[in-house]
Order: sequence, then structure tokens, then C-alpha cells
Amino acid sequence: MESDQAEVLDIFKKTGALLEGHFILRSGLRTGHFFQCARVCEHLDEVTRLTELLIKKLPDVSEVETVVAPAMGGLVIGQEVARQLGKRFIFAEKMDDMLALRRNFIIKSEEKILIVEDVITRGGRVKETLDLVDSRHGLVQAIAVLVDRSAGKASFDAPLVSLLEMNYPTYEPENLPPELRNIPAVKPGS
Repeated sequence: MESDQAEVLDIFKKTGALLEGHFILRSGLRTGHFFQCARVCEHLDEVTRLTELLIKKLPDVSEVETVVAPAMGGLVIGQEVARQLGKRFIFAEKMDDMLALRRNFIIKSEEKILIVEDVITRGGRVKETLDLVDSRHGLVQAIAVLVDRSAGKASFDAPLVSLLEMNYPTYEPENLPPELRNIPAVKPGS
């Protein structure tokens, strides 16, 4: 698996998806490293490869009926996971700053779901997606993410599988280390 980890990190670096600077995460925390997965998604051959590696790590998902991804970050990778698994794909999108199912997407009671996201730090969008699926009585079989930067702190009511676990430190805005204080903070988006 270590060669897979090295390959994944290499893909992030060569596509410009692993950035260095001073970044504001969706959680409000600050960091010196940022995964901008949209940069990987410019290269569909790399998305295909990352998805192959992610699927290889999943528990048995043969009974999964639908892949659900929170927009925007999970869209491309979620759709590719669904394509490779031969499953239906839908997505949740922001409406009044909360995730919602729109576009007449339906989750049936007891439908077996795989949630796919690009990057988690605290897992807020994944939790919202879990709540959305639960409110429709769907059954989440697993959660798959490209990058888990939670340092093992993200916890869900379904198995979490990540392709890459990175532990770059995060900071509260009022508690920045000296190397970040003098760099303007940016919020680049996933």
C-alpha cells in the first residue's frame, strides 16, 4: 500500500493540487497546506487512476445501489466512482448554506448508499450528507474520500475509507504560527 500512497501523493503534486501558503479551510481553520482537488479533476486520466486505487480500498460495495456526493468537491470523483462501479450517481448541493437534494433526485427507503467526498478536515459536508440520506431512510454502507486530513478525528456512523491520510497541522485564526502570520490568507476552494 505504501507504493499506492506515494503514487497518490505524486499525482496531487504533479497536477498542482497540493498547494503551500496560508489557507482558510471551510471549517474556518488555517493551514499551510491545501488540497485543491479540482486541479486533479482537470486530468481525467488521473481521476480514473485515483478512483481505481480508492475502490480497491473499499469494503464490499457490491450491494450499493447509489453513489451520493456533496457538491462541489465530491462531484467529479463521486461520478467516476459510480461509473467504475456501474452504480447510479446523484449529488447534494448547497441551498441556503445547507446540503439538499434537488433536481428531482430521490433516495428510496433502505436504498444502499456509498458517500464519496474529495477532502475532509472535520467532515462537516459528509455529516450533512449522512443526515440527508438518513432523513430519507437510506442506508449508508461506507464513506470514501480522496484525502482525510482529520488526523483520525473524523468519525461517522459508517466505515470511512480514505485514499490518502495527511496530517498537516491546522490552526485557529487567532493562534497562527509565525510562518503563517505574515502571509495573506486565501480561501481557494476545493
